[in-house]
Amino acid sequence: MYEVIRVREHPLPTSIQEKEQFYASVAKQLLSEFAGEIVAIGLYGSMATGSVSRYSDIEMHVIITDNCTLKEHEFVYPPFKLELSVATEQQFLEGATKVDDSWAIRTGIYMNILPLHDPSELFKRARELPLLIDEQDIRATMRIFMIWEPYETMGKIRGNMEMENFRYLPMGAYDLVWQTAKLIGLWNRIWYSTRAKTFQEALAADSIPAGFEPLASRVLTGKLEDTKAVYACCEALWEGLNIWYEQLGIPYMEREMPQFK
Repeated sequence: MYEVIRVREHPLPTSIQEKEQFYASVAKQLLSEFAGEIVAIGLYGSMATGSVSRYSDIEMHVIITDNCTLKEHEFVYPPFKLELSVATEQQFLEGATKVDDSWAIRTGIYMNILPLHDPSELFKRARELPLLIDEQDIRATMRIFMIWEPYETMGKIRGNMEMENFRYLPMGAYDLVWQTAKLIGLWNRIWYSTRAKTFQEALAADSIPAGFEPLASRVLTGKLEDTKAVYACCEALWEGLNIWYEQLGIPYMEREMPQFK
């Protein structure tokens, strides 16, 4: 008889040993079914960093040859959740050298890998690439991201305060802290171990804008009820962020109207 799965009870806890047995069986199956077409297999995320909990999912890099037909998969096979990130060797190495606003968030997937099958030491080679990024690429990325996200977020914060839509403020404050943390990581060339520790690790960076600590602390502790105090912290961080950019020599405003032709 078909077993009824009580969805609301999931995710279910599993031990490290159970996880190890499961990912080992998946790796064995992949190497058997795609013999000669898999370059490397390795774990990333909490299983690779040692921060695994009983509710952690399993994240796996699968590096394939150019002619392999294996596709990416993300699925729940109770009691496990598994994500297969699939890329060719060229795609994987190019990803390790990419500079974008999420560099500090995603670089950990290249720096922290537990190899399960890696005869050519691909993961060791990839680990060296993120720190070779060019400073000019960092500056260009920070310039455009400032326009895309923090500038727009601050406009939303001020606009909603003016319209007395105070319920938006906690969301706006979180967004501003999150966006600033991404910038801090990129400029300092530090990558965050997990999303859950991003703000704490950003606070420990060598170079951070004034105003980041007070607002980040409020977000971390959930002290967002005092509208005036939170808004004041947002304004302080926005000022600090702009001063920080000036000190770093990253202008983001145009002095003349751009030419569109």
